[in-house]
Amino acid sequence: MSKGRTSWIKPHHKPVQNFLYAVFAPYVRRKYHITVTPYRDPQDRPLLILMNHQTGFDQFFPYMAFKRPLYFVASEDIFSCGWLSDIIRFLAAPIPIKKQTSDLRAVRTALQIAKEGGSIALAPEGNRTFDGKLCHINPAILGLIRLLKMPVACFRIEGGFGIHPRWSDVIRKGNMKAYVSRVIEPEEYRRASDEELMQMLLDGIGVDETQTEGQYHSHKLAEYVERAIYVCPDCGLSTFESHGDLIECKTCGRKVRYLPDKTLQAADGRVLAFHKLSDWYEYQNDYIRRLDLTPYYDTPAYEDFGKLSEVILYQHKKVLAKNAHLKLYGNRIEVSSRDFTVCWHFDDTDTITVLGKNKLNIYTGGKVYQIKPDKRFNALRYVNFFYHYKSISKGENDGKQFLGL
Repeated sequence: MSKGRTSWIKPHHKPVQNFLYAVFAPYVRRKYHITVTPYRDPQDRPLLILMNHQTGFDQFFPYMAFKRPLYFVASEDIFSCGWLSDIIRFLAAPIPIKKQTSDLRAVRTALQIAKEGGSIALAPEGNRTFDGKLCHINPAILGLIRLLKMPVACFRIEGGFGIHPRWSDVIRKGNMKAYVSRVIEPEEYRRASDEELMQMLLDGIGVDETQTEGQYHSHKLAEYVERAIYVCPDCGLSTFESHGDLIECKTCGRKVRYLPDKTLQAADGRVLAFHKLSDWYEYQNDYIRRLDLTPYYDTPAYEDFGKLSEVILYQHKKVLAKNAHLKLYGNRIEVSSRDFTVCWHFDDTDTITVLGKNKLNIYTGGKVYQIKPDKRFNALRYVNFFYHYKSISKGENDGKQFLGL
């Protein structure tokens, strides 16, 4: 640690986090019906804990397993909520990172915590799964592992997609578990290639929740799946609306039922080509990868409404319009209100991400803007259009291009 630098790890972190664990652990166990296997490193060393990301409460599960202060890498969004962010900083001192970007500040903070003897936790996917499969992992995580030189504890969460899908507001009745699947020692990854290290990581945290084992019950099984699905197998780009266990295409009337075992069933007499939501999700991705965006340069593909704010990073959010009108074109996003109109052309935009269930962040010109819409808003299509356009612009439209998650 350089001279004059303030220590990241504070004396109060351990008693505060122990208290929070004692208060929240029983609640989390009851709420998620989760079994967490305790883990204690035989040498009691600081660890780099890498985990898959399935539920909104995933950050609590490692605390229940390790029972020691952990310093989580977290999206900058939680640091831009005024006084609430100040409380979070005091209690847990998470490491802020700009989502879907290379954030050197976050790397320096992680390195400082490692040198101070702290344990660091993060989800290398950088996203919570929408379909039950592991999201894309940026290879930059390999460089961080090698830089920190810490033992890597692979923390695997299973059953979370069944209990609480990202697109849902309700927690279903069922069971899940979390545990350390393996520890990758520094001497192992020092002699491993990047490809071998990535495979170790995938083996350690990789979970495919599209398998149909287990039952997950709720009277709102399908509600808000339209946050993840926007392509209809019958009519293409569309909008959906869900109630109970049914989702309906608002263009052609196609109806699909979501079942307790996470499978799909036609509910209108038509043949359904998809057995699982992940099949539909992958079909949607393939559809977008093949989509000609030029017809949407003049006519928007989608129009939505939501609250527009400028995110003053690590401080607060400044509301610009409470009911802004969004238009998604093939090469840009236009936002207007009574007082202004702004256009974010994809060529001049750094990145677009989805946060939480369906908030949309746009990073452009050194600023961050956030759209907080109504409950049925699909932020994913904005992200997919952006990345598809970027791939086409780079000549990388090979049918396998990355779509943002």
